[in-house]
Amino acid sequence: MDLLEQNNWCFLHHYTRRQCHYCTQQIQTDLEEELQEEETRNCSNSTRVVMASSCSKISPIISIFVFFLFFIFSVCPVLSLEIENFNLANQTFKPGDELQKMKMIKSHLMKINKPSLKTIQSPDGDIIDCVLSHQQPAFDHPHLKGQKPLEPPERPKGHNSNSMEFENFQLWRLSGETCPEGTIPVRRTKEQDILRASSIRRFGRKIRRPIRRDTTNNGHEHAVGYVTGEQYYGAKASINVWAPKVTNQYEFSLSQMWVISGSFGDDLNTIEAGWQVSPELYGDNYPRFFTYWTSDAYQATGCYNLLCSGFVQTNNKIAIGAAISPTSSYNGGQYDISILIWKDPKHGHWWLEFGSGVLVGYWPSFLFTHLRGSASMIQFGGEIVNSKGGNGFHTSTQMGSGHFAGEGFGKASYFRNLQVVDWDNSLIPLSNLKVLADHPNCYDIQGGINRVWGNYFYYGGPGRNQRCP
Repeated sequence: MDLLEQNNWCFLHHYTRRQCHYCTQQIQTDLEEELQEEETRNCSNSTRVVMASSCSKISPIISIFVFFLFFIFSVCPVLSLEIENFNLANQTFKPGDELQKMKMIKSHLMKINKPSLKTIQSPDGDIIDCVLSHQQPAFDHPHLKGQKPLEPPERPKGHNSNSMEFENFQLWRLSGETCPEGTIPVRRTKEQDILRASSIRRFGRKIRRPIRRDTTNNGHEHAVGYVTGEQYYGAKASINVWAPKVTNQYEFSLSQMWVISGSFGDDLNTIEAGWQVSPELYGDNYPRFFTYWTSDAYQATGCYNLLCSGFVQTNNKIAIGAAISPTSSYNGGQYDISILIWKDPKHGHWWLEFGSGVLVGYWPSFLFTHLRGSASMIQFGGEIVNSKGGNGFHTSTQMGSGHFAGEGFGKASYFRNLQVVDWDNSLIPLSNLKVLADHPNCYDIQGGINRVWGNYFYYGGPGRNQRCP
């Protein structure tokens, strides 16, 4: 594919707040806005993070997608590393403002950290709270108050269900401790987690930014495979998990699956799941299992993991947002996770399954508009943020294993056994899978198909190198 053709393709990009850190003046403005909201709305601390996309042209609907991307996600540049953390940016705040800020943080923590029946200390420093399933954050939603989690739905046809496949895939389980039946494990949010964010309102969420026509410096780079043009009722893939090097707090590296629908305007709907290394969101460099959703193009709805009401967790052995272990090693053992997202044909809810039979939970259908029906695009792949660190050089943040696709099995990252769910609730192979890398000298992708892995692709790279200065 030549450069002109690459410029004509378009696909969804998953952005976190890391793409758009405000300068000191902007953060202080944010604080003043929050203090006003505190007085007028009694600590209504809705929180947000950012998501965006990059661009191509393949069909009329993708052209609309391009317009949407330019309109919604042409965001401000990544913050210079001269601002090392949130506290540095806060040095100009008045003591009274700082005190009020801390009060607001404590109030927000009380909202999202629910009472627990049991607490488990993870080796990586996480605290896992065992929360009664009907008291989890999801049931703060007006449509869910007083309800309980639903029973498991019908699995897609052609799905090999084997619940014996890895359940102990997270660090917090290494002690042998589990949450009791009737509870779910929830990663406790700490004060430091929110302080790393640019504001309380944006913590855990995504938000629109002022329109900017120039999208060449948004810092996000991708290597993805995607399908579009049909009605999709879910998708499945196996992804091998790595612990890529992330250069600084304002960058991240992730691998995930997107389920997308909407007109690519204000009503864009997405459901997302995979693994990510995000120092800003989690405070470390562990790869973590994560989810996300929105129903209005990241304006006011949706969040990561269980940081707002929405996703209903049903499993007492998996903590969303917790570190994954073990991980793959170069020229050594490969460890992958299977993720299935599909629409329950009876009730219309979107369920999430890990492995081959371990249900994690579901996104209720009422959360969405277009995804109450079907998805119009499925995307798989990797993404990083390139902040350049203020020195003009490309980041050394790794995507996937940190090695190029051409190195193959045991060295490069992969997605394998790519499938979609059709109108008959059947898992079927992909047709017309397209692959694309934004900056192939930094991170690339190679697709293929065989009898064992079905549709697959290798992807990733080291970032800065001789061909990617």
